[in-house]
Amino acid sequence: MTRKCSRTHWGIRGLRFKSMAWLDIRSLLTFSAIFRVILIVYGEWQDSHMEVRYTDVDYIVFSDAASLVASGFSPYQRTTYRYSPLLAFLLVPNLLLHHAWGKFLFSFADLLVGYFIYYILKLQKVPENLCNYSVMAWLFNPFTFTIGTRGNCEPIVSAMILWIIVCLMKGNVLQSAFWYGLVVHFRIYPIIYSIPIILVLDPNFFPSGQKPVLRKWSAVQKERSEDENVQFAPHNLLKSIFTRNRIIFGLVSGFVFVFCTGLFYCLYGWEFLHEALLYHLTRTDPRHNFSIYFYHIYLHYGHDISVVEKLVSFLPQFLVQLVLIFSFARDLPFCLFVQTVSFVAFNKVITAQYFVWFFCLLPLILPWSKMKLKWGGLSCILLWIGAQTHWLLWGYLLEFKGKNVLLQLWAAGLMFLAANIFILVMIIRQHNCSSIFKALEYTRSKHVAKLE
Repeated sequence: MTRKCSRTHWGIRGLRFKSMAWLDIRSLLTFSAIFRVILIVYGEWQDSHMEVRYTDVDYIVFSDAASLVASGFSPYQRTTYRYSPLLAFLLVPNLLLHHAWGKFLFSFADLLVGYFIYYILKLQKVPENLCNYSVMAWLFNPFTFTIGTRGNCEPIVSAMILWIIVCLMKGNVLQSAFWYGLVVHFRIYPIIYSIPIILVLDPNFFPSGQKPVLRKWSAVQKERSEDENVQFAPHNLLKSIFTRNRIIFGLVSGFVFVFCTGLFYCLYGWEFLHEALLYHLTRTDPRHNFSIYFYHIYLHYGHDISVVEKLVSFLPQFLVQLVLIFSFARDLPFCLFVQTVSFVAFNKVITAQYFVWFFCLLPLILPWSKMKLKWGGLSCILLWIGAQTHWLLWGYLLEFKGKNVLLQLWAAGLMFLAANIFILVMIIRQHNCSSIFKALEYTRSKHVAKLE
């Protein structure tokens, strides 16, 4: 059994690392913290001495918005600030302490994501070495350790999403609902997680008055079919949708979202609603956009786009989301991961910071993957990086050299989408899908059999 289970690990099976005494969560977090401080200090030097700045342009926008709210003005007086005012308030210490305060805050959230990954996997009784290697997939990913040190706020969102998963695993529905309402207000895209969370709050997993029973990592192979009687088909959902936990989650998360949104609407009016929320539903970006819709957006930029065209662009994204949700909702971390990858891949606007949305969930599924790093995993990594680099080469020719390569850039976007779909299919095929919770009927029958 031990041998069979060990084959589900993606990283250890491929590399066959030997156990190292220094490889523990405390050492990983300490080294990561020092590394991020060095990057922040280096970034300050680069900004002062080099033409190309290390700091993300968004950080300048955040800082200007913080300066405005500190002076009693609307943060939306800063052009291109399209986030919740909460972010501007969090960065007010940029003015009081140091202008790099936000970078340290985002990097701390980055480290917090690493710890939450470790904590979630330990709750599922994943072996220590697998937990640590999974944490390393986040902490030492170039896309992730640069995002916070350059001043992007995505690590805060990632930390809140992982904390919601922790709360659900520990049976704290009320607390998970609070943080879910807050994170959707802070960054609208986690709204896509609402259906799988509602689905997983099934009475078979969350019996009234009891905490859910988590499935251990070592038991996945032996018990992988135990909860197949729990079906998340739409008609089954309607039969028991109004359960206590689902009502609590919906009411509390909805209240938190409406309260935060209403509060800032009273302070900043329609400008807040449009810039922080509605803008993201109709956003078009003719530059720096990996999306397959790039060329169409470029050709029609500045022109009115009909409602039908907007709905058609959302249709593939919506259909893929539904299929993935009702296929994998029982395995909540995996469901959120494949949802996010597909959501980003089919989105009308794709920028590099969006990749962090699914990178924070990737380590949670690695111990359940049968994919070997040496061949399958490495091939997927190289394909993804290669497709992105190919797009960036054409983007460089367009943006910096002024070449007319719009069609080539659009074709590169199509190739990037194809690469994302292929990799997603590979990950799904190699994943041992299993609910993180044990079904109530199975738990009871097992207890009865034990007594007999």
